[in-house]
Amino acid sequence: MQTTRREFFRRSSTVASLLAAAGSVTRTAAAEPVKAANLPLPLPSNSPKPAALLKAKMKRGQTVFGTLLQHAVVPAIVDFIPDGSIDFVIVTAEHNALDIADFLPLRYALAAKGIACLARTHSREADDVAKVCDTFDGVVIPYAEDVEQLKRLAAAAVYRPLKGVALERVITEGKWPSEKTRLYVDQKCADTLFVPMIESVRAVQHLDAICAIPGVSALFIGPNDMTTNMGIPNEYDHADFIAVVQKVIAAGNKRGIPAGSWFGKTEQQLRTIKQGARFVCHSNDSSLLKDIMTTVFGALRKG
Repeated sequence: MQTTRREFFRRSSTVASLLAAAGSVTRTAAAEPVKAANLPLPLPSNSPKPAALLKAKMKRGQTVFGTLLQHAVVPAIVDFIPDGSIDFVIVTAEHNALDIADFLPLRYALAAKGIACLARTHSREADDVAKVCDTFDGVVIPYAEDVEQLKRLAAAAVYRPLKGVALERVITEGKWPSEKTRLYVDQKCADTLFVPMIESVRAVQHLDAICAIPGVSALFIGPNDMTTNMGIPNEYDHADFIAVVQKVIAAGNKRGIPAGSWFGKTEQQLRTIKQGARFVCHSNDSSLLKDIMTTVFGALRKG
């Protein structure tokens, strides 16, 4: 299929903008086709957004796959993600010196490849959640256990731009300013994903209430915090923790909400998939690099 001259320059301009935004090249260098060639071309304008594709898969009961990105912020890295390998990434600045804004160029490069980009927020403030959702495909809320707080955070995500008294009336009474407002918000936030992290015994006790909150897209277990809260730090193969994972998956399934847990070991992730996990977030950029370098160079040094 031939690319028209207009389409070529549209794609080149988009890719060049991504490079320039990341500070990877100068304005002059960004205009060189050879520099832009290594980044994914943008999706056609009539293609569904990555977030819409992700939500559709989850609603159909399909398993979705993703990973955490903690250090990779250069958009060119997206070109090395194999086609069909992942559906989403979660960028996180929670355990490093970066800020969420540092991932913005990467977010747009991922979109060009059809991969949804969620962001794990620093805080549990409604304004911060709304800000993240205005820029990324969705938000991941760490240590989510307070149901009333989660109702307001979910509303901040999926009822944007409502605020104040008007938003509170929607949350508590289900009353909208008008039917026109409700339809507008539904359309604006249709593709926004809201993912609470289940990381405490209290959260497990409130699973049914958490799943009943409008806007919850998936349940994501943080195993380090969860096992520490349970009194069995990092014992990911402990029978009690495995039982908790099963309980979270079952609670989500009752309402058609996919659930899963982060793991860095393939065998643990496979076990969770066999338990019924459909929101599979495996490893992270630095761990995957470490694993492959350990394997490859370990073999090379042995000769």
